[in-house]
Amino acid sequence: MKIYWFRLTKGIKNYNLKLFYRSLSNIPEINKSPRTIKLLNYKYSTDNWTNITPKIISHLGQNLHIAKNHPLSYVRQRIINHFYKSYLNRLGNPLFSVYDNINPIVTTVQNFDSLLIPIDHVSRAKSDCYYINQETLLRAHTTAHQAELIALGLDNFLIIGDVYRRDEIDCTHYPVFHQVDGVRLCTMEQIFKNVRDPSKLNIFEYGSNESIDKQRYHTLEAVKIMEYDLKKTLVGLVQTLFGKDIKYRWVNQIFPFTHPSWELEICFNDKWLEILGCGIIRQEILHKTGAVDRIGWAFGLGLERLAMCLYSIPDIRLFWSTDSGFLNQFVTDNINSSITYKPISLHPQCTNDISFWLPQDIEYSSNDFYDIVREIGGDKVEQILLIDTYVNPKTKRTSHCYKIVYRHMERVLSQEEVNKIHKQIEITISKQLNVVIR
Repeated sequence: MKIYWFRLTKGIKNYNLKLFYRSLSNIPEINKSPRTIKLLNYKYSTDNWTNITPKIISHLGQNLHIAKNHPLSYVRQRIINHFYKSYLNRLGNPLFSVYDNINPIVTTVQNFDSLLIPIDHVSRAKSDCYYINQETLLRAHTTAHQAELIALGLDNFLIIGDVYRRDEIDCTHYPVFHQVDGVRLCTMEQIFKNVRDPSKLNIFEYGSNESIDKQRYHTLEAVKIMEYDLKKTLVGLVQTLFGKDIKYRWVNQIFPFTHPSWELEICFNDKWLEILGCGIIRQEILHKTGAVDRIGWAFGLGLERLAMCLYSIPDIRLFWSTDSGFLNQFVTDNINSSITYKPISLHPQCTNDISFWLPQDIEYSSNDFYDIVREIGGDKVEQILLIDTYVNPKTKRTSHCYKIVYRHMERVLSQEEVNKIHKQIEITISKQLNVVIR
């Protein structure tokens, strides 16, 4: 999960949830005034932090994870069904509630501060996130909504939605993808309900130091019971998705908002693949939200990674395809159906290299270059590879050479068409990034 990670519970209707469900528009637009930008029917001020691009804006409101007959929607529903069956109240109703249409525009407080992410952490950098202005951005993880939902009184919930990160370009990375974030909070009575004499047990202890096994606030007994519940649930999830015989392992990890923390890996196609990150929620987060008498766990996973494995989808760009040859393969009445994607065509690649001297007086980030390529080439760009870095021994200037691989998912690209795109990329990066083409 790196740093980014079912029905309403009793009494939740007394809370005002309107702030989560602003109406979504499928036609985002940039206001003519350079000082404002209109996104999902709301206007936002812009400043020198603004780095959101028209290409990224065009993805807002598409909500592939709830689209009919879409592979991401199938995986989403299968995950929801697992939690519906795993946790029931005394009346046999699901404990978990689901939020899959929350506005993706958040504040830096939501995305970072509420999760104890330090002010100088690399994940806050303009090179990593899509900022609308210095205090507002497109969420980099669905975990951004965790604290506010807990503050509303929720104990068991899933958050599902689109997230946005500036990243490299290849068949497994795309600047927009979809996440599931899950949270479960328990009181002392819930944790120790199966203990014969719980009178001497407690969730909390004071005066102890933090260790690799627990936070300083928690008793080891409470943490171990929560860890067992968390891991049992998540192993059950991957077995539901990939079969009872799937091999798995737990790897210790470090996240700002959980401790202890783990990643769950499965053996897929003879390779170990990270599926999700999880851990015991930092008690400071719960204290700030008012859940002072509870201990909790949380996890986060990516829908695209699961869907690519489950349906043998080779390229992440395909999830955004409107080609009927792709979409019709997933039309089924049974979301648990075993579907293997069949390539609709194998169009040839075109490759062009681009070399340039990096600017000397301003900061350069490869993600700035990638965004320009995305904006101009769109989904015609399959991959970008940094194939050479050279430092001139006399001038100390640094040069990068990238190989750009072009391939359209639905038709053949001509070399002439690719050359025009490539030339426009050269012109644009020269102006916007202050680089010198070699």
